[in-house]
Amino acid sequence: MRRAVPLVRTVSTAAASASPGPSLKVGDALRSARRRFTADDVAAYAAVSGDRNPVHLDDAFARSGSAGAALPRGCLVHGMLAASLFPALIASRFPGALYASQTLRFMAPVYVGDEAVAEVRAIHISVKFVTNCFTFTNADDREELTLSINGEVMAFLPTLELSQEEAPIAAE
Repeated sequence: MRRAVPLVRTVSTAAASASPGPSLKVGDALRSARRRFTADDVAAYAAVSGDRNPVHLDDAFARSGSAGAALPRGCLVHGMLAASLFPALIASRFPGALYASQTLRFMAPVYVGDEAVAEVRAIHISVKFVTNCFTFTNADDREELTLSINGEVMAFLPTLELSQEEAPIAAE
């Protein structure tokens, strides 16, 4: 059985490449631009995914408590639609990145109309990131962030440039 190996290029620190790819070290963070999720976004996702749960599409149903708990702000964004900010962010910095796995914990709802921002932080060079999605709320005329989704991603980053000191050691 073959083992998956991160797709990275290594370069010597003595001779830099003519067109270096993006670099990354443990602790580095990437943050997306703000993204407002609309009812049209949710309807398009429902059409593609087949998830037509009325908590996402029917505001009266969502507010009524028919789903077990009333959602006073109305319809929810599909969790996987909100989580799609993570691969988009990683691929924007590392074209050709391939997801190997992802874990998510949905910490707070993302409502239709919410503005969200994704953040990924490198916790293991070349493959592993901690992911967080925050929503913005205005309370007493000051903006606050609420953690909505937390998790981890493993991704292969073929365009990542590593110095010899950062290069992973191959197992024999």
